[in-house]
Amino acid sequence: MMPRCVSELRRWLGSRRSNDLVGACRYGFGCISSFFSSRTRYGCSSSRDIPSCYRTMAYATSCATWSEPPPKDNASANMLIDSFGRFHNYLRISLTERCNLRCQYCMPADGIELTPSPELLTHDEIIRLADLFVSEGVDKIRLTGGEPTIRKDIEEICLHLSNLKGLKTLAMTTNGIVLAKKLPKLKECGLNAINISLDTLVPAKFEFMTRRKGHGRAIESINAAIELGYNPVKVNCVVMRGINDDEIGDFVELTREKPINVRFIEFMPFHGNVWNIKKLVPYAEMLDRVQQRFKDVKRLQDHTTDTAKNFKIDGHCGTVSFITSMTEHFCSGCNRLRLLADGNFKVCLFGPSEVSLRDPLRAGHDDLVLKEIIGAAVKRKKAAHAGMFDIAKTANRPMIHIGG
Repeated sequence: MMPRCVSELRRWLGSRRSNDLVGACRYGFGCISSFFSSRTRYGCSSSRDIPSCYRTMAYATSCATWSEPPPKDNASANMLIDSFGRFHNYLRISLTERCNLRCQYCMPADGIELTPSPELLTHDEIIRLADLFVSEGVDKIRLTGGEPTIRKDIEEICLHLSNLKGLKTLAMTTNGIVLAKKLPKLKECGLNAINISLDTLVPAKFEFMTRRKGHGRAIESINAAIELGYNPVKVNCVVMRGINDDEIGDFVELTREKPINVRFIEFMPFHGNVWNIKKLVPYAEMLDRVQQRFKDVKRLQDHTTDTAKNFKIDGHCGTVSFITSMTEHFCSGCNRLRLLADGNFKVCLFGPSEVSLRDPLRAGHDDLVLKEIIGAAVKRKKAAHAGMFDIAKTANRPMIHIGG
């Protein structure tokens, strides 16, 4: 088996570009390590005895960019490595499906059917699952929703998560409506990174886009985060043609004097948000508008797993980023997994496939079974999403169900 792995790796390398060499070698050695750990685990005497999911993994190919796994035993680390060699060290946890806004791109106009409370993950279930992921190599967790700050036990959740050994970053994405008054305590509880969603700087337009009031409170939360020392404070802005694309330059102005990272996000299709290609403002167009208004817009060095293309404007305190999910996807470096509020596990934001972790957890299964389920789902992750037009036709949940 080992000579065959090496042979396949050599053959595959011969057809690749030279800049794929490091990633390919890492993947090849991962396959060989996986082979030996699988033989030991299953008590197999030959490669024929190994379950097919392990045999076929050794011959998968990819040009994906690796996120370096932690130094631990291969059998354990493999739970977070997909069949394309991508290591997933970033878990997004949706704490609730409820929200105090009704953003047009997130929630259908006629609302959604909420999951009954008994079917949502409890505090203890969230911590147990998070602990399992962190013990296997996840070092970043982002709390999402719905709106995570409306969960009554949000401070306790942050405190317990921040104490997980191996976790480096505990982040949150929020609309900022009630954040300002909660943020000092949340910071004490270990929340060390913050994203605040704000799609317009015009109060009347905010009410139109969110179907609620609250613009001033969102601005207050941004300023509160800066005062508390968060740097950068990330501001997420979903850009939609004819609605807020005329404010791109005004958002960039926020970065002049303050440590704000404005993140312009391409409009993405989800169930019920009436996505239309005509509403999409492509990354190239957004960047062109920024460059026309501001001089010395310089591209920064992005990490291989970054979802954003990052820029710095000369003389500005903050930075500007573009999340280009539709026109220039970043699937090859994807390191993200999602745990939904109802306990379903999702390996791709745009993929419809989900598997429940809540059910086996409540059935009393141990961590080994949960790891098997997680690992199998990760191995099924595809190389890339289907593209915006196919995504628009694919059955998927509303964004508020999935978690922002």
